[in-house]
Amino acid sequence: MSTVTDEKRKAPAGERVADWADGRLGIYSLAKANMRKIFPDHWSFMLGEIALYSFIIIILTGVYLTLFFHPSMNEIVYHGSYVPMQGIRMTEAYASTLEISFDVRGGLLIRQIHHWAALIFLAAMFVHMMRVFFTGAFRKPREINWLFGFLLFVLGMFTGFTGYSLPDDLLSGTGVRFTQGAILATPVVGTYISFFLFGGEFPGHDMVARFYSIHILLLPGIMLGLVVAHLILVFYHKHTQFAGPGRTNKNVVGMPLLPVYMAKAGGFFFLVFGVIAAISGLFTINPVWALGPYRPDQVSTGAQPDWYMGFAEGLVRVMPGWEINFWGHTLALGVFIPLVLFGLVLVALAVYPFIESWVTGDKREHHILDRPRNAPTRTALGVAWITGYVIMLLGGGNDIFATHFHLSINSITWFVRISYFVGPVLAFIITRRICLGLQRRDKDKVLHGRESGIIKRLPHGEFVEVHEPLSQQQLHSLTAHEQYAPAEIGPSVDENGVERKVTRGQKLRAKLSKGYYGEGNQIPKPTADEYKEITSGHGHH
Repeated sequence: MSTVTDEKRKAPAGERVADWADGRLGIYSLAKANMRKIFPDHWSFMLGEIALYSFIIIILTGVYLTLFFHPSMNEIVYHGSYVPMQGIRMTEAYASTLEISFDVRGGLLIRQIHHWAALIFLAAMFVHMMRVFFTGAFRKPREINWLFGFLLFVLGMFTGFTGYSLPDDLLSGTGVRFTQGAILATPVVGTYISFFLFGGEFPGHDMVARFYSIHILLLPGIMLGLVVAHLILVFYHKHTQFAGPGRTNKNVVGMPLLPVYMAKAGGFFFLVFGVIAAISGLFTINPVWALGPYRPDQVSTGAQPDWYMGFAEGLVRVMPGWEINFWGHTLALGVFIPLVLFGLVLVALAVYPFIESWVTGDKREHHILDRPRNAPTRTALGVAWITGYVIMLLGGGNDIFATHFHLSINSITWFVRISYFVGPVLAFIITRRICLGLQRRDKDKVLHGRESGIIKRLPHGEFVEVHEPLSQQQLHSLTAHEQYAPAEIGPSVDENGVERKVTRGQKLRAKLSKGYYGEGNQIPKPTADEYKEITSGHGHH
């Protein structure tokens, strides 16, 4: 016979732990406010996730590699398991890299994953930033987040450079020598920076140790802080979304963070990890054992940096070797001018959100994305920038193209020089015309409907194609974009007849605004009256 007791049943252990933590940290209220946050579903948003997951993979594999790498330039005689290198003098950094590759269990695979993840991380950030640029996702209130992303990309470039310089092999040493020459070309401060990095005359005895500290502590620490800040601002500002029914600047249509989005994101992380691991297992990258240790009197044939540094190298390679004497000092303009140009290109990319905001005069918040075709000037500028980047990337490999295709390296160099000025201009013109053509097609589709492919013969013998009307969702997506009016300077005199002073900034803004949104730079959207007239059947078959 059972008995009823008044003893209170204890809650499960997990619930008791959660209650204990909530009473001290306020976790429940924090989770309730953020774990059900809505995220839109679009394939382009995965680009940022690939960058994030690659960064996590870099951190995990980097921690493993630090356990075996010796950041020292002390020279030893190698007696390891890689027979072709036995008896050769090399630094401890290079010897430990060989040990990781041939003696540490799984070491070569981890090295490969680390390097491939770095390349994919920067590639994903590059494409992600272009997605943000072309869709206008950098507009208020996300200008600061754009700067965070830009700094992540630039810091990622220098982190990658210091990383592939650590093994002290012949290829990385050639790249460091190139960088040291570029540093010395900087007037006044160049020699001080060189001595600070290398601890004396190149290559010095502290280069690897200093690069190691920068690579595993300084730059990753800053980048980790920027990643956290970037994600916090994404949460705070809410995610952008493309135009569609029910989507406004005040809401987000999509899936909740828990459980749907987190489940998809977790699965996607392991998918990215698996793809990077597969690439690393199948394709060799940076085989330092095939190059040998670095020696200042040798240069690796066909030395090429990783792709993200190819633009800077291309600028230096195609620049004429100009030098001038200034106050008794020789200025190597053939190196200094490309460095300045490289910095100006990056600065222009960083401050673009503020330039566009000033040109449009738009101070509103934007959470709905633009279709690239609806911002033809911005899209054309982006394509022109990418064109210039790719041209200089090709210039950075002019020797490879010359040897593989049996071409003159001088001809390739001159082609790149000319293309760098002509290519972006042509890309700008062609891209803008394509965008305007797509806008005209969208306008025609709204007014006349979608081509059905059905041919109909009219009573008088004429053949016409039947057009199907668009759904309300499609009509909204094609007509939801805004069209700015060009900024006007206004009358030269006020209402009292007093001449108004017009500043140069106002004149410049008016010209730029006309270039962005003036006649011929955007196709007017179809009006409601035009749509009603067309759909009523007047003047049509």
